Amino acid sequence: MARVLLKDLTKKFGTVTAVDKVNLEVRDKEFLVLVGPSGCGKTTALRCVAGLEEVSSGQVQIGDRVVNDVMPKDRDIAMVFQNYALYPHMNVYDNMAFGLRLRMLPPWYKGLFQMSEVRQTKGSIDRRVKDTAEMLGLTHLLKRRPKELSGGQRQRVALGRAIVREPAAFLMDEPLSNLDAKLRVQTRAELIKLHVRLGITTIYVTHDQVEAMTMGDRIAVMKDGLVQQCDRPLEIYNHPANLFVAGFIGSPEMNLLEATVKASNGDILVDAGSYQVNMPEKHKESLKPYVGKSVRFGIRPEDIYDKSISLIPAQPGNTIGVQVEITEPMGSSVLLELDPGDGKTLTANAGADTKARIGEPLEVVLDMSKAHIFDAETEEAVF
Repeated sequence: MARVLLKDLTKKFGTVTAVDKVNLEVRDKEFLVLVGPSGCGKTTALRCVAGLEEVSSGQVQIGDRVVNDVMPKDRDIAMVFQNYALYPHMNVYDNMAFGLRLRMLPPWYKGLFQMSEVRQTKGSIDRRVKDTAEMLGLTHLLKRRPKELSGGQRQRVALGRAIVREPAAFLMDEPLSNLDAKLRVQTRAELIKLHVRLGITTIYVTHDQVEAMTMGDRIAVMKDGLVQQCDRPLEIYNHPANLFVAGFIGSPEMNLLEATVKASNGDILVDAGSYQVNMPEKHKESLKPYVGKSVRFGIRPEDIYDKSISLIPAQPGNTIGVQVEITEPMGSSVLLELDPGDGKTLTANAGADTKARIGEPLEVVLDMSKAHIFDAETEEAVF
């Protein structure tokens, strides 16, 4: 096991900077997720750790050694790719054993080892492959070739090939993106169990923020080659560092609206145009410097309630009238798209018992204790 340390890691492709001075520590036995939209630099950063891309500047450290000039095969890492990368002419057993054979079996023509040592190596490979196959539920598939397997089975073979190597770190590049929705959930759970069981340092790349939230010990949110925020999933969800993180983490995404901060009779209000809401006492001091200024007001859909079934007390400062534009029943809840009268749509994740109907008016309650304010110029979080 080992920690992975990135110091001022930079990777350029000509004039394009894909990864820009990233500083990140992946702790020993930690499951860290790199998440962000396409083109944010997360896969490039992972490939730099693997040695598949040459670092433009900065350092990659695995364990106690800097590996910038170390060949990928000598970095003691195992990588799981998005496209499985299985050998089509080999069965499952040989796919899983191939990497071990390259590392452990000597070339026959050099005569460097005695036959007893070779047999011992063969036995070690066989044991590790079969133990891993049993762990992943692949024992009955060992003689099949990749074309005879389903997508989920192929993905498990790719995982097994990485696990048998017992590396210092796993690097996973969107390994679940080719699976259907149900299989993704199942495989996601298997990966979490495997990590708990094996305790191997893991860096996992995904663009799916639901995967990031459910799998990672910590999440590093990336944009334009920069790490925007790195913290525990719920900390990022509850306290996003800036406007980008707030809009990216959460499903459905946070409502982010242009607004103005106003003071009235000792209260601090946020004026979003067609409605005004009172800010809680705990945030008044933070907002005083912004009185009369534009800000971005954020509130998550799950913090907007149908007044008729809300457990949040309705008050003049947190209740607004809206028109229901769209309802999307989800079973346990109903997603609502609401028009507060100015064309700026609000999304609410209402309870399954909501009486909301398309085209009808509705009163909703905003849980202002969970609201967010962002500086309009810097886009950094005020709170």
